[in-house]
Amino acid sequence: MIRALDIWLPAWRGRQKYVQHTLGTRHVMLAVCDHFEPFHGVGKPEALARVETWQREFPKLAGEFRDADGVAPKHTFFYPIEQYDRDVVQGIADVCAATGSETEVHLHHENDTAENMRRTLEQGVERLSSHGLLSRDQAGTLRYGFVHGNWALDNSHPEGRHCGVRNELRVLRQTGCYADFTMPCAPERMQTRIINSVYYARGTDQPKSHDQGRRVVADRAVPDRHEDELLMVQGPLALNWQRKKFGLLPRVENSDLTAANPPTIERLRLWLDCQVAVEARPNWVFVKLHTHGAKPENTRMLLGEPMRAFHRALANLTAKDPHICIHYVTARELVNILHAAEAGHSGHPGQFRDFRYRRVTSGETEGSMADTRH
Repeated sequence: MIRALDIWLPAWRGRQKYVQHTLGTRHVMLAVCDHFEPFHGVGKPEALARVETWQREFPKLAGEFRDADGVAPKHTFFYPIEQYDRDVVQGIADVCAATGSETEVHLHHENDTAENMRRTLEQGVERLSSHGLLSRDQAGTLRYGFVHGNWALDNSHPEGRHCGVRNELRVLRQTGCYADFTMPCAPERMQTRIINSVYYARGTDQPKSHDQGRRVVADRAVPDRHEDELLMVQGPLALNWQRKKFGLLPRVENSDLTAANPPTIERLRLWLDCQVAVEARPNWVFVKLHTHGAKPENTRMLLGEPMRAFHRALANLTAKDPHICIHYVTARELVNILHAAEAGHSGHPGQFRDFRYRRVTSGETEGSMADTRH
């Protein structure tokens, strides 16, 4: 049996419950969320060299393509704050400034406590914001998107590894996290039973409290502040019968971009079939992909011909089918558009990229961390 299939296969089999008929143009919000770890297995000189490759090559690639809004491809770097280095982060900030890309928070930790995690997040957020990174809400409070290292969000590892914090969702929310982007992680056992969804999870003192939650629904006026709830943004998860393992078993399509499995139009069709959308707004589809873009083999794919071929294929697809509209978005922009749908907006989603959270500008340090302790 494919690892963790018992966790999410029931939801896959029952997916027709949430499939909604799409009318008119299908707007596709395409976000690449990179677990970007330039120090993985190397020292600072090589980490800087990895970032310099992105500084040199990504603006070239982005400059070749445009989406339905005239926007170039964007990247979201989820940087591991426990590995903060001013020079490396400034290099990433330069990539973001040159391309409209953005940086959010990634964290690896082990046997941690809620208070230590809080301090780590607060320090990491302040450091990233000093480079003109992250975002602020309408009150001027620093906000951030989050990806948990080793997939172990909310102490969800079966052996209790890679986290240790009870009610981690509460800590994230109290320190300004506007959404988590960790899932999917199949075939890992940390995978949730909920799949292909955007939903609110309520934190508890039990592990993996995000294993259940309430779906985001359009036209429902829901305030930003939810006690002990955090928005969960999942990427597509499916069985791929076109790429069989051993010629018999379907492979898992978990929205991971790797050198061995780059993005293709065939994969896009699977992503769209997963129909990750706000309930009652089926024609706005959210395709959140993930990758580890600092790995040299993945860097070559993301900055080279495989990614260029994908963008060309997208352009050809939209030229032939006027009912498909691609929007290159960052993680923050995806969430802003999601909240616009939740608030009842429809039509062209590109106008809602800054609906609730705006980018921090370079050198902007006023304001404070969120603190919504209950």
